[in-house]
Amino acid sequence: MKWIPAGSGHELSIRAGRIVARSSKGRVLKAVPAATKKTQTWKNLDSALSFLHQHDVEAGQTVELWLLRSLPVPRAVIAAVWPDEAWRSWLTDLVVATADGTLGGFLRAADEAGLGVVDLDGETARISDATVLIPHPATLADLEGLREFAAELGIQQRFDQLFREVHRPDPAQADHTTLEDWSGGTFKQLRFATGRALAAGFQVSGGYVVCPVHEDGELVTARYWIGAEAPELETETGDLHWVCADRVLPVGQVGPVAYSEGVRMAAHVYAGRTVERDTDD
Repeated sequence: MKWIPAGSGHELSIRAGRIVARSSKGRVLKAVPAATKKTQTWKNLDSALSFLHQHDVEAGQTVELWLLRSLPVPRAVIAAVWPDEAWRSWLTDLVVATADGTLGGFLRAADEAGLGVVDLDGETARISDATVLIPHPATLADLEGLREFAAELGIQQRFDQLFREVHRPDPAQADHTTLEDWSGGTFKQLRFATGRALAAGFQVSGGYVVCPVHEDGELVTARYWIGAEAPELETETGDLHWVCADRVLPVGQVGPVAYSEGVRMAAHVYAGRTVERDTDD
């Protein structure tokens, strides 16, 4: 972004997500002077920065929604948003697949002619299908191989697709309708557990942290109990289970994406519990 005169003897610009100032001699200052923060130029840039931040957050949330809902994404949509820096930062190097699930490669470019990818042989290729998928890592057959290949190529995804936590069910628990691995976690106040869940992007409803996932055409919701008492009261976490069409599913009937995301959710909230330290006199 170009430098804009602030009318205070300084110029302002946005660099790396923050407002910076430079003197009339062109020297970038360590901090924006207090007087300059009172100018209309500062206020305009601050408003623009807030808008850009929210736009960036919404772009990332949409990409996550595409992944969690296994939504076919029109190629034209990706091409339309690609010139936008925020969208491009979230989409670059994601693994994309064709509508039938065939892996295409790592996304590097998009225009009206198609999507440019680096395929699994390390070659440049183009996808011209009308729609593509952004597969969840739990559905990738050779996830470790893809991770190793991505590391060899120096790929760093802003959106944690390949290196997202993936959890697989224990066959011995296939008949279980609840998992207790993350129960018994104490929080001094319920709002601490709620805040941790919300900060991570999860929803809270009726005493549960919930994570809805669309899989195989059905909505499956992972639910993890954190309590429904007053926010300032102590609480203890309970079981994790999955619900589809008002029915609690046995673990063996939960799809790989819903299972992985549910465990990821419960483990994240549980990790913030109060841990009593043993003290030796």
